[in-house]
Amino acid sequence: MNARDPHLPLQADETAALGDFAARVWDEEIVPALTDYIAIPAKSPMFDADWAKNGHIEKVLTQAAAWVESKKVAGLKLEVVRIPGRTPVIFFEVPATKAGSEDTVVVYGHLDKQPEFSGWRSDLGPWTPKYENGLLYGRGGADDGYAVYASLTAIMALDKQGIPRPRCVGLIETCEESGSFDLPAYLDLLGPRLGNVSLVVCLDSGAGNYDQLWLTTSLRGMVSGVLKVEVLAEGIHSGDASGVVPSSFRILRQVLDRLEDSKTGRLLPDSFHCEIPGARLDQVKATAAILKEEVYKRMPWACGADGGPVLPVTTDPVEVLLNRTWRPTLSVVGADGFPELKNAGNVLRPYTAFKLSLRLPPLVDGNEAALKLKALLEDNAPYNAKVTFTPDGRAGAYGATGWNTPELSPWLSQALNDASQAHFGAPVGYIGQGGTIPLMSMLQKGFPKAQMMVCGVLGPKSNAHGPNEFLHVPYGKRLTAAVAQVMAAHP
Repeated sequence: MNARDPHLPLQADETAALGDFAARVWDEEIVPALTDYIAIPAKSPMFDADWAKNGHIEKVLTQAAAWVESKKVAGLKLEVVRIPGRTPVIFFEVPATKAGSEDTVVVYGHLDKQPEFSGWRSDLGPWTPKYENGLLYGRGGADDGYAVYASLTAIMALDKQGIPRPRCVGLIETCEESGSFDLPAYLDLLGPRLGNVSLVVCLDSGAGNYDQLWLTTSLRGMVSGVLKVEVLAEGIHSGDASGVVPSSFRILRQVLDRLEDSKTGRLLPDSFHCEIPGARLDQVKATAAILKEEVYKRMPWACGADGGPVLPVTTDPVEVLLNRTWRPTLSVVGADGFPELKNAGNVLRPYTAFKLSLRLPPLVDGNEAALKLKALLEDNAPYNAKVTFTPDGRAGAYGATGWNTPELSPWLSQALNDASQAHFGAPVGYIGQGGTIPLMSMLQKGFPKAQMMVCGVLGPKSNAHGPNEFLHVPYGKRLTAAVAQVMAAHP
């Protein structure tokens, strides 16, 4: 279909043309599109129970679908697929331009967002986009509304230069920030249309720095839910009740002590840990040598007791990387049962509730961990208090399982490094991520022979889910060109 020999590696002028094309589309079209996208509070269903009625998800979906269709890529077909009662997905496909290619490259992203959170800079906000010094601020642009736009731009860049590529399929969901609980139904429905998937490109991950292409080698799993301790039917005077009624907060602390060593943060049950593969240990050591102390210095530390910054759990870069990728950790991300400080009278509260986020190593089954966590927290409650743990998962899937990338094929390893050298001037880096993308373990099970290119723009200080989240646009441009080059190298 193309005059160019698909077996020849890309030449310098071709890689430069890919980069120029990607940069131009980002400047002229993607940044404006994402500016509109950020302004829409398209919160994931877990954070917006009335998502269908409110229409924000529908709006960002419609905008993204219209943009894709407006590009008029040869042979492109797009459909917004809807299963009643579930969040919709965008499914698009573009036929191969590489003669004889029967494989499919799946590109993945999502359009739903995390909630607002507090602490934004006075001139910024989650739904008030601002483009400043190459950074596009606002919720969701980097995590990861850009993915659908960058994916199609990579395809267009190849077609513009007449560089052959395989068939490409886009799968863009709107439930990822809620754990992708709707996605399995769509994978079952669309599975026959995906074809022979040999490469998955997921643009919902992070980067160790902005100086090279980073391949995600693993993702942690997660169990989240609400731990609630109830001791009274209503609040009563603390002077009358304290010392008689056990504090719900004290009981909650005791229950959490079963799970976590509060001095070190180590999770106590062995079942929440796994053996770290030797190959991953070697990659962690290599990455630690690249990033050094920046692996912890990049955090927005508060001012500590002596005027210096608060100290990290460890200053050993290897241990930092292992802690955030291959070891379980507990975070308390929300609380209920507490009045605001200005309204906190001397009342012994009837209950305390914490929202827990338990990150799991990549090889620990998320559903089994959720059931074990529930039993650990609820059984033998102190003082016979009512202790309940309610996982966020749905339809029996109470936890998300992590993911460990399969061994890279020689062609992909070479293609990644070539793309990083061409567009960043540095070799590819390998890094595990502490976040969770349930899709990856789902696709790994569905397509066990597929190679995985998991990467993203969430580099240092990009602060996804928190205040002042930003998308590093120069990195996004180079990443788009690198994805195009990897697609071209697909055998």
